[in-house]
Formats: sequence, C-alpha cells, structure tokens
Amino acid sequence: MNRNYGTGDASYQAAGERDGIFALVNNFFDRMGSDVRFKTIWDMHPDDKDVSRDKLARFLCGWLGGPRLYNEKYGAIGIPRVHAHLAIATPERDQWLTCMSESVAEQAFAADFKTYLMEQFFVPAEAVRRHCEARGSST
Repeated sequence: MNRNYGTGDASYQAAGERDGIFALVNNFFDRMGSDVRFKTIWDMHPDDKDVSRDKLARFLCGWLGGPRLYNEKYGAIGIPRVHAHLAIATPERDQWLTCMSESVAEQAFAADFKTYLMEQFFVPAEAVRRHCEARGSST
C-alpha cells in the first residue's frame, strides 16, 4: 500500500505512467461511447473524440504528478472554465464519475490507488458542476 499518492509523481507512477493513463482514458471513452447510460456526457464532447481523448489523457498525466503534457500541446487549462458552456448538473457529474469509476475498476491499479483516484476525481467533477450551475443561474 502506497500512502504517498498525491506526493511528487507517486500517483502518476501508480497509474502506470503515460501508457497506463492513456489506457484508462481509452477505456473511459470506449465505455462512454458504447453504453447508453453515458449518452448525455458522450454527446457533450465534440465530434472528434480523438482530440478529447488526447486532451484528457494529457491533462491527467500532469494532474497526477507526471509531465505536463497537456500544457505542452494545448496550453494552460482551467477545468471548470473550459466546461462552463455545458449544462452539467448532478446527473451529468454522476454519469462522468460512474463511467470513470467503472473504467478505473478495470485497470491493473492497486486497490487503494483506485479508491484514492476516485476520491480525487470527485473534486474537479464537483467543481465543474458547481461552476456550470452557477453560470446557468446567472444567465
């Protein structure tokens, strides 16, 4: 058990580095695109899902303490801000988290890392929900 997740590149290492993160993201997008439960969030993504896959995987590399691949290719990002144009409320947040949880469960990650990772994913998912709902109520 590694209690150092979130320190340095421990989370990046636990996720299998670049290859492990890209595998997770591919699993996530494949599930999202093939399971009717996730149609709402699938339809929120641009038609070119390859770009969305690349952006999420690159973002997660840096977010988990690895190289900042998103910034190198796409520049700086503010997660709530880039999702602000979308109608994301609790159901959409929960769709995303469920899809990601099922994808994480299929990875060869340590059990405690899977738990840690899903706890961490909740933070930006909830921030996006709050930001989108606040924007929706102010327009």
